[in-house]
Amino acid sequence: MRANPSASSVSRRSLLRAIGGGAAVSTLAGCGVPAAYIGPGERAAGDRSRRDKSLTFANWPLYIDTDDDDSTKRPSLDAFEKRTGIDVRYTEEINDNDEFFGKVSPSLMNHQETGRDLIVISDWMCARFVRLGWVQEMDRTRQPNVTKYLDPLLRSPHFDPGRKHTVPWQSGITGIAYNKRRLGREIKQVSDLWADDLKGRITLLSGLDESFALLMQGDGVDITKWKAADFDRVCDRVEKLVASKHIRRFTGNDYIKDLSSGDVLACQAYSGDVIQLQADDPDIEFVVPEEGAELWAESLMIPNLARHKQNAERLIDYYYEPEVAAELAAWVNYVCPVPAARDVLASSKDNDLAALAEDPLIFPDDAMRKRLAIARDITSEERTDFAKRWNAIAGL
Repeated sequence: MRANPSASSVSRRSLLRAIGGGAAVSTLAGCGVPAAYIGPGERAAGDRSRRDKSLTFANWPLYIDTDDDDSTKRPSLDAFEKRTGIDVRYTEEINDNDEFFGKVSPSLMNHQETGRDLIVISDWMCARFVRLGWVQEMDRTRQPNVTKYLDPLLRSPHFDPGRKHTVPWQSGITGIAYNKRRLGREIKQVSDLWADDLKGRITLLSGLDESFALLMQGDGVDITKWKAADFDRVCDRVEKLVASKHIRRFTGNDYIKDLSSGDVLACQAYSGDVIQLQADDPDIEFVVPEEGAELWAESLMIPNLARHKQNAERLIDYYYEPEVAAELAAWVNYVCPVPAARDVLASSKDNDLAALAEDPLIFPDDAMRKRLAIARDITSEERTDFAKRWNAIAGL
């Protein structure tokens, strides 16, 4: 386990942006095409787990611990294989949510196997899979660690009450990053971004699902039950800020470069990115605004007709052992969905690892946790019109 991954120069979430990449197939989920829905009785296949000790696990690049001396080795995964005898075929094939949706949707909507037993995608996309009936309900009797250790803040998102179909792999916060030295003052609220001294020096995230919740929170909206009128009000304000050139531009993760260079003084940002930026520039601050910030997750799911469901459930539960969760958290530096991992790191004799236990961007403290919320997801009925309006504003 290590505190400063080699991935620090290339944030994993920098690989997530490409909203238009799967627009054609995403429309299918957005419109809720009835023919695409798979009923509960048609989701399972004969489970080969007992006689075939294997599973296929599709994840994002740079999203699992690797050995310092040999990047082809993944210590936590290797330990699972040694303990259980289960061979894990691990692929880093997910580079964009929409792109991956397009890759697997033909199989899933036509009731065919995807060739994958376990996948990790962002919760806003997980919501589409769950609504379409494309993933299986997990057997929590096989997952005592998930039951015991999953962070209460993440236990019951709007799209999957009780997390029956999804389990967070890692979590994070969408807040505000800024250079305190260059700006010369503190940022405490979302409204601070609209001050005159930041005209032309701020950026917002370009993706609808990544950006809207924090902006609503700035208006005092409870994002767990926001309404269309709240969205329209945000868009009205952002349109005016674009017209006045207050907002410099809309970005993917290239905000990292803008903030580092000084071209931008403040921006919407992800907590995990800022941990990495602070290693090079301690003047960069991450703020959970007084009005609150969005807590999000990227979650594990078992696709329909997966042939190794029990093996997949076992792997998920393994990563919820506090010691294993601590090992993963120390490498990826996102918000750990297993709060009990904090004590594991705190007891480490390695000072760098012990310090991670005190980092509120990995283990949010009580004061920060009170300001975090999971946004209600955009429904299939809302998505088409909302995306059309937001994309026009953001220039997508």
